[in-house]
Amino acid sequence: MTSRSSNPLAQNPRRPSLPERAISRRLSALSIRPDGGPTGSTEHELTEEIAEIKRYEDFTTIDWVQDAAHEQSRRRARRKQNAGVFELKGSLGWRRRLEDTYDAGQAWIVVTLVGAAIGLNAGFLNIITEWLSDIKLGYCTTAFYLNENFCCWGDEKGCPEWRPWSSFWPVNYFLYLLFSTIFALASASLVKAFAPYAAGSGISEIKCIIAGFVMKGFLGFWTLLIKSICLPLAIASGLSVGKEGPSVHYAVCTGNVISRFFGKYKRNASKTREILTACAAAGVAVAFGSPIGGVLFSLEEMSSYFPLKTMWRSYFCALVATAVLAAMNPFWTGQLVMFEVRYDRSWHFFEIIFFILIGVFGGLYGAFVMKWNLRAQAFRKKYLTKYAILEATLLATATAILCFPNMFLRIDMTESMEILFLECEGGRDYEGLCEAKNRWRLALSLAFATIMRTFLVIVSYGCKVPAGIFVPSMAIGASFGRMVGILVQALHEASPQARYFAACQPDVPCITPGTYAFLGAAAALSGIMHITVSVVVIMFELTGALTYILPTMIVVGVTKAVSDRFGKGGIADRMIWFNGFPFLDNKEEHAFGVPVSQVMISEVTTLPSSGCTLKAVEQLLAQSKYQGFPVVEDRTSKILLGYIGRTELRYAIDRTRKEGFVSSNAKCFFTQPPSTALQAPPIAAPPVTFDAIEDASGQQSVDFSRFIDPTPLSVHPRLPLETVMELFKKMGPRVIVVEYRGRLAGLMTVKDCLKYQFKVEAQETSTHDPAIDIRQEKLWGLMNRGADWVADKVLSVSGGRIKLGAGRGSGFVEPGLDDPRDQLSPILTSSRHDILEGTEDVDRGVELQARR
Repeated sequence: MTSRSSNPLAQNPRRPSLPERAISRRLSALSIRPDGGPTGSTEHELTEEIAEIKRYEDFTTIDWVQDAAHEQSRRRARRKQNAGVFELKGSLGWRRRLEDTYDAGQAWIVVTLVGAAIGLNAGFLNIITEWLSDIKLGYCTTAFYLNENFCCWGDEKGCPEWRPWSSFWPVNYFLYLLFSTIFALASASLVKAFAPYAAGSGISEIKCIIAGFVMKGFLGFWTLLIKSICLPLAIASGLSVGKEGPSVHYAVCTGNVISRFFGKYKRNASKTREILTACAAAGVAVAFGSPIGGVLFSLEEMSSYFPLKTMWRSYFCALVATAVLAAMNPFWTGQLVMFEVRYDRSWHFFEIIFFILIGVFGGLYGAFVMKWNLRAQAFRKKYLTKYAILEATLLATATAILCFPNMFLRIDMTESMEILFLECEGGRDYEGLCEAKNRWRLALSLAFATIMRTFLVIVSYGCKVPAGIFVPSMAIGASFGRMVGILVQALHEASPQARYFAACQPDVPCITPGTYAFLGAAAALSGIMHITVSVVVIMFELTGALTYILPTMIVVGVTKAVSDRFGKGGIADRMIWFNGFPFLDNKEEHAFGVPVSQVMISEVTTLPSSGCTLKAVEQLLAQSKYQGFPVVEDRTSKILLGYIGRTELRYAIDRTRKEGFVSSNAKCFFTQPPSTALQAPPIAAPPVTFDAIEDASGQQSVDFSRFIDPTPLSVHPRLPLETVMELFKKMGPRVIVVEYRGRLAGLMTVKDCLKYQFKVEAQETSTHDPAIDIRQEKLWGLMNRGADWVADKVLSVSGGRIKLGAGRGSGFVEPGLDDPRDQLSPILTSSRHDILEGTEDVDRGVELQARR
């Protein structure tokens, strides 16, 4: 309920917003009755019409209390319409029964279609990604469209049909760099040109959308299409990004696009929330081949509202998606993911100390990456927003230069995890990984891969291509875990008779380094996302080994304990804070010890129940950006009578203007006026000017009582702030009215809760360090000088024919659409930062108009 005047997004010249244009379009189809009332329009139809208009609003929050009330109204209207239908005979009765059956079964039809579409998309993306990743290293002579595994089917050590591009390694190195650069350039260019929302992971935004935050275009068809095209390109470019997070995004996009073809989900936000939650589960299910893990991930990480009905639909959607993916069999091995593995040996209790070490690494890794990645994101948002395509391209080129010499960084991350997870006995021996003579060289190589991949994840996650962090983190944990396993194996072989290894049986391999890699991947995933139960289940479904549930639980538990020492929330929660989204996390507990009166907005713009002219109301809408107004008996007594939203008020005024000529001086009534008010307007003096004639003619009073909410959610000023925050979390209202003995005392929004929360946390922790800004300025200056030096050298070598950076400067902007998230700021108490409270009325331009 606060003004958005400080919002930097609102500094552009004001033009009619998308909701206002939608109102005009909707009203053009209304029929008009001579007495000013709507023809055949009921309260239910008015509610449906306003709900249709609200679909065009962007960066607003859904009022779940109103949505639930509207859904009950729809059900009552439906029951009234179908009253006595089963007593009807003939075709009309059967038609009504079929319609009711179809309406009841829409949920399962949608879930089935969505699950099948997600499975098909995941299968095709797996095949395309593997081919693009392999084409950088060589080609198949029998069929160019086959990747290395399909070309050399059945031969684990390669085959003559698969050939590198050249026998001269510098040529292979150059082509590797060239392919990586082209793939990254294509991915970033398509994202920039067609769907900026396709960049990134999308998990943090989806959490906010499921909680009720509206981001038009984020789940649209164009985002789905571009995300599906660019994701294989981004993975194949070699950037240290994964496809598991984006898998959740394109899965939820699929659910949103398909569900819009069904009326129940097009008009009902709570029903759509069920489908989006189920799609998030299906996205994780196809990414990891783990349907139960996907459901638990959606429960633990994604959804703030997860009733039993939603769990069952999430399970069914994940089941259908996984079944379709298994039927496609994209790897021709029966595996749903490449790094699926089976272990037939058990573990020993003396290994628990090493498992704890891996768990500590997972917690430290998550805290380190989140801290420095957020700093990298802040630098990117401040300096590199205009150079999104160039940044992604140069990152891919630098990654290829650094990764090609290392055998674990050169290959795709999913393939590297498959290699590191395998047992040595009966498994594929990649580059002598299982040979004792290569042990120390491999340990050093794995240590280098761990450090280098961590650095690359920090700088790559957040660039403007589809980018996840699940698989890169798992690959880092796998390389560290395999290194620990190799060292433990060497320790055992050096002292096999030591009492510490007494549990080992003779002539049987005692240490399995692959299991350490597997546990390291679980630790890193848990550390970066701060999830526990779903990680254990996902890892169990990947291995199918009941014996390794306890080690996985130990590792994840230690990781969780270490991670919590460095702050609550994983990378998705930190990105929500970084982007300033209005999201209250259910997992957080607060003890502020203050009443709501210390946090609420005390100075509130109100509307009197009567006496206000239509012209004054229109001026209030034009001059303020509030998304609703409390209705009081009068502005002196402030006796609360109800609440009216901005959309409802704008709709009511436009409808009144359309239905007949209304004087600008007409009195507005927000409660039921006296019967004489509409019939006997006051006698006015004879008009003497044309303006006075216009004001004196026409309808002299307008009834807006049907558009207000007479029972807004209200609380007492002495109610604890923690209780109000729980109301926002559990019930999901857009605004809570604070009243004392029937009189308006103030208003509360999610933004006000977040402001106070971060104010308290800022007092308890250190404030922003100005030295960080200074170091970022120095780094940007260094990058500029480096770019100038490269441009000068190229200009000199080419004899003046090639000029790099000619357009670089303050006026240079890459062609394409801007990502609206780049203009958002972290949630801080300083006035120079902005929180999207979900009450902004922002028109984002072409991308959000035409590509919903």
